[in-house]
Amino acid sequence: MEVSRMKAKTFIELAALSANLYAISRETHLMDKLKELSEQGRDKINEFMSEKSLDENGNEIPFTERVRLKAKEVQEEMEEKIGEMVATFYEKVNIAHTDKLSELERKLEELNKNLSLAEARINQLEDKG
Repeated sequence: MEVSRMKAKTFIELAALSANLYAISRETHLMDKLKELSEQGRDKINEFMSEKSLDENGNEIPFTERVRLKAKEVQEEMEEKIGEMVATFYEKVNIAHTDKLSELERKLEELNKNLSLAEARINQLEDKG
């Protein structure tokens, strides 16, 4: 009995250790991914900072103006992407709505057929009576 408990306890400890190692490996993977994204972001910021933009007169555009222009560009891109997503969503909802309407039309036709059959039976019974 004691050996059995020892085996069970060892098994539970091994399972816990395995779960902990898995969690640590996932955290390491996450940290690596965050580091990679951070480096990409830093590279893009450095690239943006090193760009020399000129206005129509050939004068260098100040940093704050470049940031404002970039923010406006990002805002326009976001509005465009949001518009596309809304259009896609509306299309899906509309398709689902159209499918539901088609199903309701089919059911209505079926009910009309059943009603016509019932009326025919009533008329037949009235004629016999």
